[in-house]
Amino acid sequence: MTAAALSRLTQGKNVNVTLIESEQIGTVGVGEATIPPFVHFNRLLEIDEAELLANVQGTYKLGIQFVNWGQQGDSYFHPFGNYGYEIDGVSFHHFWVKNRLNGDQRPLHAYSAETMAAMHRRFEPVGSNPREDLPPINYAYHLNAGEYAAFLRRYSEARGVKRVEGLVESVQMDSETGYVTSVQLKSGQILKGDFFVDCSGFRGLLIEGALKTGYEDWTHWLPCDRAVAVGCEQPDHPLPYTRATAHGAGWQWRVPLQNRLGNGHVYCSAHMSDDDAHDILMGNLDGEPIADPKFLRFTTGHRKKFWNKNVVAIGLSAGFMEPLESTSIHLINTGIKKLMSMLSLDVINPAQEKIFNRLTLAEYRRIRDFLILHYHVTRRDDTDFWTYVRTMDVPDSLREKMALYDLNGQVFREEDELFTETSWVAVMVGQGAMPKGYSPLVDTFDMQAINREMSEIEKSIQYLVSHMKPHGQFLRSHCPATAA
Repeated sequence: MTAAALSRLTQGKNVNVTLIESEQIGTVGVGEATIPPFVHFNRLLEIDEAELLANVQGTYKLGIQFVNWGQQGDSYFHPFGNYGYEIDGVSFHHFWVKNRLNGDQRPLHAYSAETMAAMHRRFEPVGSNPREDLPPINYAYHLNAGEYAAFLRRYSEARGVKRVEGLVESVQMDSETGYVTSVQLKSGQILKGDFFVDCSGFRGLLIEGALKTGYEDWTHWLPCDRAVAVGCEQPDHPLPYTRATAHGAGWQWRVPLQNRLGNGHVYCSAHMSDDDAHDILMGNLDGEPIADPKFLRFTTGHRKKFWNKNVVAIGLSAGFMEPLESTSIHLINTGIKKLMSMLSLDVINPAQEKIFNRLTLAEYRRIRDFLILHYHVTRRDDTDFWTYVRTMDVPDSLREKMALYDLNGQVFREEDELFTETSWVAVMVGQGAMPKGYSPLVDTFDMQAINREMSEIEKSIQYLVSHMKPHGQFLRSHCPATAA
């Protein structure tokens, strides 16, 4: 992704972009789920959506279904879109909360086009429907990460990126400035550079191995530190959403591709053995496994600097948070976006490093808080793991947000925070945390008129979903997977 984006700099400028990678090093990718900003990333690269999805076994994603999170047997949906729409400056869910407190039992998800489409296993862009009063459909993709990397390799090389096959054996640095000057491969080849992007994964070959940047550990808030992953056969038409099912000491992902399912069990090694985690995963597959399970270890957190001297860490080398809300590729995307907007082609200014690090740290912390929310807002007490996360101390920033929501249903989105008001409300309400009140502005409205408007929203969504194609049918007509 970084090489593809940086290839734009080679057009008409005296800039050379070299990518060093080795076929000998495996990748973590076991089928990936993305979020809507990823769609825009590919559009900026002028990549045709149908061509992309056909090449990466891609499917569409309307959101995430969460099972067993509030308590065992519960299920709710976190959609990529809004509930209803804002009415005269007041968020829709406040009107719904007032009605709920007055006995109206209509579920909040009835006002979400993405949720209703997911429940009926349908997908189609709104642009294909001639009616203009219909809500938009927000979506992302599921894709095979390895095939996506291969697709972007072809894209990058066609646009001037030079790819060098090889393993980095040593890193050379300037004795005065501490800047990285070159890397030497096992073959003996030396590659010099002015600026380096570290995409070397958990190892952090440059950002940590050479520059000793340090790491901030968040395991006390997000204690899952292991995962076991395996692909299996696709037993049915792919669902247009990801599923996250909570187990005794973690959770299991289910990512539907056109030709298979990606599955994994994220767990806490302090509360579950590798063998138990493996058995739980293999016992909850929807099809026959197609490979041997792969075990991964990780430490949730981030580098103390994401940009250090003339090195920027992107992806796993920068930090890691479990894939509960599909933020790993997103953090790659936003890291690239910030890098491209701040990069200069003559000198490196300390202001670039300082601003990049401040903005990236704020982004990591906001995503961290949203992930902690899923664990902390639970009523589960059936295992020591769930008792710990339910009762643990949480960051002040999260505690404040939860307290305000509990008081009057308000959720403030800070600056360019990734997760919207809808996202926070979806998790809170979905896991049983109803606010005690709502915005006092709601009481200034004619609720009879509001209820008529709410009914019209519900009808529009029902109409929209009823005219969508089944997700599998849309894939076959729009972007059938090409042979690997």
